[in-house]
Amino acid sequence: MLLLITSRGYFFESPNFYRILGTIVNALRSIPFIILMVAISPLTKMIVGSSIGTTAVIVPLVVGTIPFTGRLVETSLRTVPTGLIEAATSMGASPWQIVRKVLLPEALPELIQNFTITVIVIIGCSAMAGAIGGGGLGDVAIRYGYMRFRLDMMIGTVVILILMVQIVQFIGDWLTRKVDHR
Repeated sequence: MLLLITSRGYFFESPNFYRILGTIVNALRSIPFIILMVAISPLTKMIVGSSIGTTAVIVPLVVGTIPFTGRLVETSLRTVPTGLIEAATSMGASPWQIVRKVLLPEALPELIQNFTITVIVIIGCSAMAGAIGGGGLGDVAIRYGYMRFRLDMMIGTVVILILMVQIVQFIGDWLTRKVDHR
């Protein structure tokens, strides 16, 4: 939201702030998740007391997902026609009212789709976290499939991941259809 409202033509236009925030978001989005997990392991250890395990994976997942989701939310909100924003402004709506009553409801289908994408990315990243002791399906695939040469375990974890993604996508598509009033 902060990316949108500080960009050109919006309520709190601030080109310098937008440029700095956009650069930070882009920099964090560009770091591959496996590298991010290792790079912020001291921060993870400081926050949760360990840099390995299922609890420790939460920190890099959050750090890696926030900028990605931030850009998706900004993109979703930009789909709202400027005419609707102008109409709300001309009726005396405050910026907060415009966000709450115009931007969020109008962008809701895109927000749900982008949230769905984010959840799917998190599923993939959390599976990748198993490679460095993050637990979960990635750990099962690495430890019991790859290291023990058990192709059936590898295929099984891949099938479970595919099913999880299919279920999340189905729910996201269903919710999008339910709230889309176009």
